[in-house]
Amino acid sequence: MRITAFSEKGDGKLVERASWSRKSFLAFNYIVLSVMALACLFPIVQMVAVSFSSGAAASSGRVTIFPIEFTLDAYRYVMRNDAFMRAVWVSVERIMLGCTLQMLMMVLIAYPLSKDVSKFRYRTVYVWFFMITILFSGGLIPTYLTIKATGLLNTVWALIIPSAVPVFSVVLLLNFFRNLPKELSEAAFIDGAGHWKTLWKVYIPLSTPGLATLLLFSLVGHWNSWFDGIIYMNSPERYPLQSYLQTIILMKQDSSALSVMDANILANLSDRTLKSAQIGLGALPILLVYPFLQRFFMKGIVLGSVKE
Repeated sequence: MRITAFSEKGDGKLVERASWSRKSFLAFNYIVLSVMALACLFPIVQMVAVSFSSGAAASSGRVTIFPIEFTLDAYRYVMRNDAFMRAVWVSVERIMLGCTLQMLMMVLIAYPLSKDVSKFRYRTVYVWFFMITILFSGGLIPTYLTIKATGLLNTVWALIIPSAVPVFSVVLLLNFFRNLPKELSEAAFIDGAGHWKTLWKVYIPLSTPGLATLLLFSLVGHWNSWFDGIIYMNSPERYPLQSYLQTIILMKQDSSALSVMDANILANLSDRTLKSAQIGLGALPILLVYPFLQRFFMKGIVLGSVKE
């Protein structure tokens, strides 16, 4: 509840003052949300602290939010680990190819579907053609058999092509396109522009918030996906990073790889520090990219979710 009063200066302006109950409610919300944020942040901070701690300190459970016996040996080992670096390259390759293909397909599908029925006669049919894939799925086994029959197993394309058309993102983008002023495209057509030129010169520049939001979805989806790598890759050497991390979390580190390390480095390593270092490095790229796209995120979600 807010109390409205005139300004004491006598200028006739209205001043809104929050009541005591309103202030109490806001304070309670801030406290609860702050506690929840800290609860979500604590495991990440502890993981980073463990990765910078000695193996003995991590194994004994003495590490909380600050490193104990600070060392970079875990990161030195990880950067020398050929399996880890191969997995990083597979994920980078997947990001570059997968995100590019997804963004291209989303734009090419959303643009015609954003037109009115008067301009695209069978628009409703095509919209339901794509929407049906959200309601029903072919299942894991038919998808695997399809990928096997097309010769994509154990290739990076097995991780890219099945998710090349994210229908949920297409719906957000076509609604974003529909919210753009129709007069802009009509003016472009009057000036002699065709559909391709109107798309790349008018729609794409005006849709930066929506495209940045969907790019973030695509980056996070490809980078964090691990299950398809384990299913579609026959060789662990072809695993993307998250699939590789999943395997090392479920089993011990390779002792033969540790045996080639220097003795002083081995003394400061443990299973916990190595896993924490690799998980931290795996999450680092998304943490670095997110701040640059975050300013577009809320605007893109809101505009793309409103349907006229």
